[in-house]
Amino acid sequence: MTWLFDVFLGPFAEFSFMRHALAACLALALGCGPVGVLLVLRRMSLSGDALSHAVLPGAAAGFLLYGLSLPAMTIGGFLAGLGVVVLSGAVSRLTPLKEDASLAALYTISLALGVLLVSMKGSSVDLMHVLFGSILAVDDASLLLVAGVATVTVLALAVLYRPLVAESFDPGFLSAVRGGGSVVHLAFMALVALNLVGGFRSLGTLMSVGLLILPATAARFWASQVWSQSLVATLVALGSGYFGLLLSYYQEWPSGPAIVLTAGACYLVSLCLGPRQGLLAQRLPKKHLQH
Repeated sequence: MTWLFDVFLGPFAEFSFMRHALAACLALALGCGPVGVLLVLRRMSLSGDALSHAVLPGAAAGFLLYGLSLPAMTIGGFLAGLGVVVLSGAVSRLTPLKEDASLAALYTISLALGVLLVSMKGSSVDLMHVLFGSILAVDDASLLLVAGVATVTVLALAVLYRPLVAESFDPGFLSAVRGGGSVVHLAFMALVALNLVGGFRSLGTLMSVGLLILPATAARFWASQVWSQSLVATLVALGSGYFGLLLSYYQEWPSGPAIVLTAGACYLVSLCLGPRQGLLAQRLPKKHLQH
């Protein structure tokens, strides 16, 4: 049993940076799990990807003005993401263009602008740091940031849970009954942007969306209720962080991609073996009927 401890817990017991990284994964999982489930339910998975690019120019502007200052990059990234959400919503209401199309156009502009801003002052190493993060370099301030984001997310979802679920299944319901559908939608997109900003310091702007979407899509194959899918997605995100960090430690892989690839493996396993409309579950009843 000693070797099991050495393999699976040894790196975290020996190195403080591994414990910090695991704690960051826990905080990210608590926020990204339920938000990702609602994002998938609302058929807005690609909007999450668009927002992950949209926060880049704000984070880059903070970097350009204050260097690798966590508060400046966080505030800049959140304001940029929120600005893109508001602007894309305005474009969709004032023109025939749908919100997903306006988001796609704006995130492309944002990505190019963010890369340009980082390149103006920093090196290619700084650019890679912003785009892909470094969860093994998470310090106390970054850990407090992701913990704060997770806390705000859980509290906000506790308040907005019922209207968010109602709007996910019937988008016109809140508008017809209360007239508050657009406010709930904007609040939810702000939560998405907040979680992406919380994750960019650890996983980077390009990788953080993976922990938002992959566990949520995997959970669809294991649970039917929104709360149970959120629980499964949170556990998958946490497990992906844990095993991804171990892979990064033993195989000397980049930590962010290792975590996201582990989450991707969970999605593929769920797609094949999940009891709720997984590929194997869909084939078994057909074979039973044939016999």
